[in-house]
Amino acid sequence: MAALLNITQLSAGFGATASSSTKALQNINLQIEAGQWLALVGESGSGKSITALSILRLLTTPPIHYTNDSNITLTVNDNATSLLNATTQQLQQIRGKHIGMVFQEPMSSLNPTMRCGEQVAEVLQQHLQLTQQAAYEKVIALFTQVQLPNPQLTYKKYPHQLSGGQKQRVMIAMALSCNPSLLICDEPTTALDVTVQKEILDLLLTLQQAKGIGVLFISHDLALVAKYATHIAVLYQGSVVEYNTKNNLLQQPQHPYTKALLACRPANYPQGVRLPVVSDFLNKSTHTNLTVNEAVVAPLPQVTNNPLIAIQALTITYPTATNFLGKVTKHFTAVNQLTATIFEGETVGLVGESGCGKTSLGRALLGLQPYQQGAVLWKSKAIHQFSRKEKQQFATAAQMIFQDPFASLNPSITIGEAIMAPVRYHNIEITATKAKDWAIHLLEKVGLQADHFNRYPHAFSGGQRQRIVIARALALKPQFVVCDESVAALDVSVQAQVLNLLNDLKRAFQFTALFISHDIEVVRYISNRIWVMHQGNIVEEGSANAVYEHPTHPYTQQLIAAVPKLVL
Repeated sequence: MAALLNITQLSAGFGATASSSTKALQNINLQIEAGQWLALVGESGSGKSITALSILRLLTTPPIHYTNDSNITLTVNDNATSLLNATTQQLQQIRGKHIGMVFQEPMSSLNPTMRCGEQVAEVLQQHLQLTQQAAYEKVIALFTQVQLPNPQLTYKKYPHQLSGGQKQRVMIAMALSCNPSLLICDEPTTALDVTVQKEILDLLLTLQQAKGIGVLFISHDLALVAKYATHIAVLYQGSVVEYNTKNNLLQQPQHPYTKALLACRPANYPQGVRLPVVSDFLNKSTHTNLTVNEAVVAPLPQVTNNPLIAIQALTITYPTATNFLGKVTKHFTAVNQLTATIFEGETVGLVGESGCGKTSLGRALLGLQPYQQGAVLWKSKAIHQFSRKEKQQFATAAQMIFQDPFASLNPSITIGEAIMAPVRYHNIEITATKAKDWAIHLLEKVGLQADHFNRYPHAFSGGQRQRIVIARALALKPQFVVCDESVAALDVSVQAQVLNLLNDLKRAFQFTALFISHDIEVVRYISNRIWVMHQGNIVEEGSANAVYEHPTHPYTQQLIAAVPKLVL
C-alpha cells in the first residue's frame, strides 16, 4: 500500500533562473503513513518551512526552482497525485480538503477583517458545498471539539479579540474542518506559553489519533516533539541528516548535529557551566557527546547583601473602560501590591505566563512604566523622587534588552551607530573615534566582528541581532540589566550561545540582572533566585534550584509539569 505522502529527491533553490539559484533543499526523501506523526526538526534556515510550503505548492516559480527529479506524491483513496505537477484547479481541491495546515503565527494567518467563525465556514462551503446554516453548525461543533470557550460567542469574534492559544485553536479547527488525510503543523506553538503549548499539542494528538490522519510537525525543539512523534527527521542545511523512529533517534543519535540538538538544552547542566553548542559537535572528529567535565565553568558575579533595587507595594493598572467624560470606570491590575528585593551581583529570574505582569514590572524598575501605588527604590532612594541629574545617572546605570531585537533596532541606521548613540548622548565629551572603538570592542565581546560595524540590522540573523542589542545595552557599562524574553524566539542551539554570552558578560561587567522568561528551565540555568509571577503577584520565590526541583505553589508545579521533558 502506498504511503500517504511520499517525498523523493526533493531539491530546490531560489533565484531568477534555475541555473543561478541558491540551493535551499537537497535530496529530501521522506514518507508519511496514515496515522503516523513525523516530526521535522531543525534550526531556522534549515529548510523546514520550505519543505512544508512545497508540499502545498505555496511558493511561486520563480523565485523557487525544483530539480526535474524532485517529486511529492499524495495518495488518498488509492488515487495518487504528483503535487509538483498538479494544476491550479487540482491544488485548490487538495488544499484544505486533503491537506490541512496550521501555520506558525495565527494572527497573520487569520483575516483580521472577518469573524473567526465565518473564516472556518468559508472553507466548509468551498470544499464541502454546505449551506450557510449547515456550515454554521459544523463550525460550532469544531469549536467545541478544539475546546474553545463558548463556541457561539467565539464564532462572532474577530481574531484580535482572542488570546494566542485561542487563535491557534481556531486555526486547528479550520485545518481539520474537511477531515484531511494529512495535517501539516509549522511551529504551531512557538509563541505560546508552556501550559498553553501542552494543551494545544495534547489536543492535536487526541484529534490525530481519533481521525487516523498523518501529521508532519515542524519544530526546532527535539524535547517538544519527543512525547508526540512516532518518527523524527533531522534537517540540517537543507538536507535530512538523520531519520529514525522516535525512540531510536533519541536514544542512539548518529549524526553530530542531532547530538548537539539533544545536548545544548540548559536543563542538562548546572548553573554557570558553559552550554555546548552545535560547533562543538560538528568540529569534534570523534562525534561523541560533550560531558560536563569538558565544559568551561563561567562563574556568576558574587552576590552581596546590599539591596540594589527594592520594590515596595508596587501596583500597576491599565484602564479598560471609560465613561463619556473620559473617567476610567474599569481597569486591569497587571502588578498587585508587589514587594521584593534584588541584591547587588545576583540574577533574579522572573517566570510566568503571558499577561501575568512580567514585562510591566521590568519596565517599571527602569522608570519606563508609570505605576499607581508603591515605589521602586534604587540604592534606597525612590526613582520617582530623582532629580534631573539623578535621572540621567540612573538612565546610564540601568538598561534593558528587549524581547524583539529587530523591532528595537532602527532599520535605517547601522548597528555601529546604534551602539554608539547612547554613548555619545550620555557622554558628550567622548570623541567619535573613541566611541567607535568602544562600539567595535563591544561587538567583538559579543562574538561579532569589527567589519559588522557598518551593516544594517536586516543583514543579520535573529541570534546575531540579539547579540547586537546586548552590546547596545552594555555600551554604558550598566550596573543593572533587565532581559525581557531575550532568548524566547531563538533556536535551542542559538539560545545556548546567547546564554553562554550572558554568563561571560556578567563575569566581565559584574552587572546585576532581572531575567524575564516564560521558560522555567532557562530561568533555572541563568538565575540565582527565581520569582514565579501569576496574575500580578509573586506566588513563589527562592533559590533557582529549590524552586525548580521542589516547587511548593500549585501554579509553579503546573508550569514545571508543562515543560517538555527529554527523557533518554
